[in-house]
Amino acid sequence: MTAFAKTRRAGHRSRPPLLLLLAALVVGFGTCLPALYLLIRAFDVEAAQLAGIVFRPRNLWLLGNTLALVAVVLAIGTAIALPMAWLVTRSDLRARGLVTFLMTMPLAVPGYVMAYALLGLSGYYGFARVWLGISLPPLHGLWGAGLALALYTFPYIFLGLRAALRGMDPGLEETARSLGRSRGQVFRQVVLPQLWPALMSSWLIVGLYVIGDFGAIALMRYEVFSYAIYTQYAGAFDRSYAAWLSLMLLALTVLALWAQSRLSRNRRFARLGPGVARQHHPLRLGLWAWPAWGAVALVVFASLGLPLLVLAHWMRRGVEAMDWAMLGQAALNSGLSASVVAVLTVALALPLVILSLRWPGRLPALAERLAWLGYATPPLAFGLAMVFFTLALVPFLYQTHAVLIFAWVMTFLALALGPLRMGLMQAGTRPEEAARSLGRGPVTAFRLVTLPRLRGPVIAAALLVFIAVVKELPLTWMLGPTGWRSLSTTVFARTVEGMMAEAAPFALVIILFSALFVGLILKYEGQGRRSPPAPGKPDPSRTEQPLP
Repeated sequence: MTAFAKTRRAGHRSRPPLLLLLAALVVGFGTCLPALYLLIRAFDVEAAQLAGIVFRPRNLWLLGNTLALVAVVLAIGTAIALPMAWLVTRSDLRARGLVTFLMTMPLAVPGYVMAYALLGLSGYYGFARVWLGISLPPLHGLWGAGLALALYTFPYIFLGLRAALRGMDPGLEETARSLGRSRGQVFRQVVLPQLWPALMSSWLIVGLYVIGDFGAIALMRYEVFSYAIYTQYAGAFDRSYAAWLSLMLLALTVLALWAQSRLSRNRRFARLGPGVARQHHPLRLGLWAWPAWGAVALVVFASLGLPLLVLAHWMRRGVEAMDWAMLGQAALNSGLSASVVAVLTVALALPLVILSLRWPGRLPALAERLAWLGYATPPLAFGLAMVFFTLALVPFLYQTHAVLIFAWVMTFLALALGPLRMGLMQAGTRPEEAARSLGRGPVTAFRLVTLPRLRGPVIAAALLVFIAVVKELPLTWMLGPTGWRSLSTTVFARTVEGMMAEAAPFALVIILFSALFVGLILKYEGQGRRSPPAPGKPDPSRTEQPLP
């Protein structure tokens, strides 16, 4: 049946409304603008200079540093996440819900705040010397940046592996055991291959974040593509070189997406036999429960306890001289901006989802793919393109809230698509058809019947965007109006200057904002276990976002 026939049968017009098409065009323009303008700006050099810019030995060195950082972060993150996911899904460890909560909470500590905590350990007035009498050298370079980013991003890998382990059929492992395989062999030969899709998707999310990160690597003084882009932009040394670095960073992101799709192609992991999969029988830890709890405690201390202790230490030193008015203003700036962006993003994402589900076709599919392009574009590359664009064509918009909000919306639009798509699919079209049969128009039927059932997904999507904006640093740092400060930029600026005590309250407020969001996510997940999701509500057991 053609898309036209399906649309007619569902009671819709054969052509989508102009408003929905306009939303798709806005998304396509906004997400493609950075790459297109970077291309124009990059080739705005003489042919004799082009080879010297592209084939500089420094570019290869930056590429090696970037790949090394990604490898270190993925290795540390997987080494933490895999044992923790196995403990909460396959063992009889007590309080597994609490452990899951603690393993997810590091998402509340952004990478630049984690870097702040690691730097705050060292120094004459640092936490280690004041409280433990130990003088630690400052942690910089590859391992400093890698550890800070790994302690922040490992929950993404943990959540993916946890979901995969919970959905795996234990019959496969039981069959391998009946054939004489040891537990170690079963894990390597049966379980790990089944975890491959979850690992690939989680590694992609973490890898894209690391490739585009700026705050942690700048504080740790480790030169990668994103750091080099910022130094070229801030120093006004060579804007064409900065554009080429941005294109190289974007090409690295596209290469990561391509590699993930190739490595995951033609792999089957579904159970093909008849019958219902059996429940897992948790492994009894016995005396091994004590080392297991020790490992959990070590991870929690490193990812949560250490940042909070360091923040408390520096808060103790700086609270008397704290400018509470500045803290309140920064929190207000972040909160208001994040609220505006959340509303605009949901308002743009909802028509896009409606178009792709109710009027499927090439244009809606392309627009949805382009939304993911905006999310996958490294923030510094996106920000630099917006700087070039506004200075060249609309200089009166340079460093205004309008440009910053536009960049935020295009970057985080993909975060809102998942909850809204799930909610609209669950709402269905029959209630609208009933309203239409009673004489209601299409817009009125959607507003009165379907829109109230999307309240839960809309709130979930808005929360995702809100907290992402509060924690976001690169775009805010590059595009924020002069004199305007958010929580994230204030933490970064003061930490760079060594003002650890003055940065602590701002970092703590960011953690509180983020912790509230993570708590809401886990609350919805816990409700989902007790009863199936109501119509129009997102499935709480699916916290991971779909990948492009």
